[in-house]
Amino acid sequence: MTISSIATPWWEAKRLSEMSEAEWEMLCDRCAKCCLMKLEDEDTGDVYYTDVTCQLMDGSDGSCTQYGQRERLVPTCIKLTKNNLEQVEWMPLSCAYRRLMEGRGLASWHPLVTGNKDSTQQSGNSVLGRFVYETEVEDLEERIVTWPLNEGN
Repeated sequence: MTISSIATPWWEAKRLSEMSEAEWEMLCDRCAKCCLMKLEDEDTGDVYYTDVTCQLMDGSDGSCTQYGQRERLVPTCIKLTKNNLEQVEWMPLSCAYRRLMEGRGLASWHPLVTGNKDSTQQSGNSVLGRFVYETEVEDLEERIVTWPLNEGN
């Protein structure tokens, strides 16, 4: 087999805008960093991550227990789409959507690259085991963390 006969992965062959809904969903590495609550400084526009999630986070696997209804159940939940990706500037550097938008390719630990659905968690690039639920927190400002902003690669 020659190098030229190796097929380019679909996530490298297509622009984000060309992807089907199923392909778009497969890009998500399930890190759940976007599910962490964030605070924005009104004066500077700076965004700060916390280690706090809403009650829909599944603590056993880091997924949303009500994914299809999340926007209705949690009005502050922002669904990342092809149309709003460029406006959602607070996505972490490790986010697959952001990486592809910026031309950086998928991270080496991404499940599409590894073929292992648990590789995000196994590589330490998930919120799993590092979050608390909003019902357990009184002051979000006391829960600001920087680890979600690490590159993760």
